[in-house]
Amino acid sequence: MSIDKNQLLRFTTAGSVDDGKSTLIGRLLYDSKSIFEDQISSVEKTSKRKGLENIDLAMFTDGLKDEREQGITIDVAYRYFTTPKRKFIIADTPGHIQYTRNMVTGASTANVALLLIDARKGVIEQTKRHSYIASLLQISHVIVCVNKMDLVDYSEDVFNDIVTAYEEMSSKMMIKDVRYIPISALEGDNVVHRSENMPWYQNAPLLHTLETIHITSDNNMIDARFPVQTVIRPQDEAHRDYRGYAGTVAGGIFRVGDAVKVLPSGFTSKVKSINVYDQEKQEVFEGMSAAITLVDDIDISRGDMIVKANNLPESTQDISAMICWFNEREAQPRAKYTIKHTTNEQKAMIKEIEYKIDIDTVKRNVEDKSIKMNDICKVKIRTTAPLLMDSYAANRKTGSFILIDEGTNETVAGGMLI
Repeated sequence: MSIDKNQLLRFTTAGSVDDGKSTLIGRLLYDSKSIFEDQISSVEKTSKRKGLENIDLAMFTDGLKDEREQGITIDVAYRYFTTPKRKFIIADTPGHIQYTRNMVTGASTANVALLLIDARKGVIEQTKRHSYIASLLQISHVIVCVNKMDLVDYSEDVFNDIVTAYEEMSSKMMIKDVRYIPISALEGDNVVHRSENMPWYQNAPLLHTLETIHITSDNNMIDARFPVQTVIRPQDEAHRDYRGYAGTVAGGIFRVGDAVKVLPSGFTSKVKSINVYDQEKQEVFEGMSAAITLVDDIDISRGDMIVKANNLPESTQDISAMICWFNEREAQPRAKYTIKHTTNEQKAMIKEIEYKIDIDTVKRNVEDKSIKMNDICKVKIRTTAPLLMDSYAANRKTGSFILIDEGTNETVAGGMLI
């Protein structure tokens, strides 16, 4: 199968503290020659100043001052790099329990999750926690990187035992595709280049796996969804009658001539033209930004959604969802929030807390009705006006939302429609 050279793959890293996530990303960037010379020079100087013999690869992602001093990751560090085969955005997320919200943030748009396991420790509670979050967020592909193989003499038996333990644990979760790679991020084994220390491992190293993993079929190409972000009226001589609806396709495919319905009004029309920047297109699909014009002059505004006439999302004011609480202040009973869903914003209230997830045991707690920072809960939410939604399992874009505190304008939670 040929790989689209312009295809962007987003992946997130997860693992326990000191499992080597930042070192792994540093090794990926360093060995794939995706770092500028001045950055390398700066990190080399800092590494020498710290008395290290070799370059501290983790410093390529550990950008915050507190992180550099403590040698840990406490925020989501995003890095962009490209190879001849693919473009990548990395979200390097923290391993601490108290930064669950950061992992949820970093993983919410990811195609792939890299889950690091220390070869000396094997599958631990953090592994279970991060796997559960990856499953909850419907990440289709998980690559289990068994790191620090150099510290267990590159033992095939150690690797196989971890694979067996992880398969037993993850079989209870909804993860479609799991792959296993034995690596040493520090030494570079099986990261960019195949390891000579593990001839028993015959599959591809990590970078090649990331470059060739098939993600196109992960997109929802069936349920056509186009949330309108803004209406374009140029008002110049060349485009006097032009009325375009701009936004990003959140699912499916739109083609010129398609019969469409505008929600919530229910008016129907056909797609007259599609523009991507200054080029006319015959079709656009999920993830593409475009301006669509319709044959009929319909009153459409931001927050409306253009869909296929025979395939409609659910219109609802009562939402049953899993949420992760981001804010330091607890959720207040029946407090008012703004819910932002695609391009639509409405007022909302948390009506009921059904249960909380004990993130260590992944069991439900129905007794505790408080929502504190990093808590993951199932709740019922009521909105002031209907939202046009799909289940998160069907469409991650139209099935997700955020809650915003009306008083402070802070994003306090992210949610997934069940």
